Amino acid sequence: MSDFTELPIIDISGDPQEAAERLGRAAREVGFMYVSGHGVAPELFIALEDAADRFFALPDQEKRHSWIRLSPNHRGYVPEGEEVFSGGTVDRKEAFNLALDLPADDPDRLAGVPLLGPNLWPELAGFREAASAYYAAVLDVGKRLFRLFALALGEDPELFARHVTKAPSALRMIHYPYDADAVDRPGIGAHTDYECFTLLHPTAPGLEVLNGAGEWIDAPPVDGAFVVNIGDMLELWTNGEFVSTTHRVRKVQEERYSFPLFFNVDYFTPVEPLPRFVTPDRPARAGLVAGEHLWAQIIQSYDYLKARVAAGELRLPEGAHAQASGFGRPITD
Repeated sequence: MSDFTELPIIDISGDPQEAAERLGRAAREVGFMYVSGHGVAPELFIALEDAADRFFALPDQEKRHSWIRLSPNHRGYVPEGEEVFSGGTVDRKEAFNLALDLPADDPDRLAGVPLLGPNLWPELAGFREAASAYYAAVLDVGKRLFRLFALALGEDPELFARHVTKAPSALRMIHYPYDADAVDRPGIGAHTDYECFTLLHPTAPGLEVLNGAGEWIDAPPVDGAFVVNIGDMLELWTNGEFVSTTHRVRKVQEERYSFPLFFNVDYFTPVEPLPRFVTPDRPARAGLVAGEHLWAQIIQSYDYLKARVAAGELRLPEGAHAQASGFGRPITD
């Protein structure tokens, strides 16, 4: 990872090979980038922000009608304090989680595969429609990026994308309320993303990325661009060729929203280093199953799931990684 001081901006609307080369360079040296030229209509962003604003303005009791604890597959409202990263403290934020809405007769839903199933929609006019339209559009961008990342690695463009048929790729609508007492401290909330990569639409500054020198670099919103970052599974798949970079949200007083779509592959996809990136100097890292890794990290992050493990109602997948093990640059301050 380089000692970068800003994130590169990459337009993917032109020549695919040129876009792939630029994406690959950013994935190797930074792990973060802005992606423009994606083709998502501006009105989809506007409708999503409006839906989020109206939902989070509801009284707490109404928001809890779609509380994530009521969902069989980890969808719905996440109140403040429900989610805590490993070693972290409670962040001032609330969220709403959604993903691919599977029909009642879907075999994986019927089999109880974790994270697969229906969304838990609030009874709020236009919310489901706005969130679903945005989700579908950004999922298409993610598939396009997956092909470009494969091309950047010198692989078949369908190498990764062929595994995206029913993936538990979650869209989170995150609300950071105005906080007059916000006090920032180094390392708080720092993490890497569990999935393959993330497409983020933020509405205000606050995101910071840790560079190779251990410095926090601002990543403010750029009009018309997603913030895209490499996640743990794509770092593993490339045996460290692409880097999953530590990042955090700086604590500021300003109210803001963040809309990350955590792009993943199908639940039972085995992820192990590609042969071309395994050498005597870079031995292969241990592989994993994509969905099991994701589910294990989620279980270790949410209080209601930790309680179910403690009560013997839920078990971590066998061979699950400890939370935040081996990915990202260590926080030393």
